Amino acid sequence: MAPAIKVLQPGDTIGILGGGQLGRMLALAAARLGLKCQVFSPDPDSPAFDVVQNATCAEYADVEALELFANDCDVITYEFENVPAATALILDARRPVLPAQSILKTTQDRLIEKDFVTGLGIATAGYAGVSSAGELRAAVEKLGLPAVIKTRRFGYDGKGQAMIRDGDDLDQVWTDLGTKDAILEAFVPFEREVSVIAARGDHR
Repeated sequence: MAPAIKVLQPGDTIGILGGGQLGRMLALAAARLGLKCQVFSPDPDSPAFDVVQNATCAEYADVEALELFANDCDVITYEFENVPAATALILDARRPVLPAQSILKTTQDRLIEKDFVTGLGIATAGYAGVSSAGELRAAVEKLGLPAVIKTRRFGYDGKGQAMIRDGDDLDQVWTDLGTKDAILEAFVPFEREVSVIAARGDHR
């Protein structure tokens, strides 16, 4: 059973998995509320290390380092979704980890994430899973062009994706993407992008 979650008070510590720019911004925002942060990241040059008093530089699979990290935290979260789900599972036995590991696993895979969202009845761009150049051609036939091909995992900030337009060599596009698991999404003309952040109480 996961540890109970308490309401954080000034002086409590948030553990952050990942030490990039988002982790840095999270730590700075927490400090304004009187909360401490400890960052865990395998990258010794993590920018979040510069704004916290305590940091752990170790691999996400280092169980001993994770246990020591958890001991110093009241609650643990991630700065982004590319933290191994196994890491969250190890920590969840010791401290509350939010969002839950099941949510982390869903958001790590673009196809699983899309299926989850459409299963809730929320509209998305048309999409199709792609595992070969042949499947890419079939998906293009179904969705039309232009379209966007993306790796299912480990893509962010435009990495791991490419626009496909009329006349592009689909075999070359597939080779250049360098993955066996991808998702093709229909292109959506847009005027602006709006990000929405939602939060709720403990309903794990």
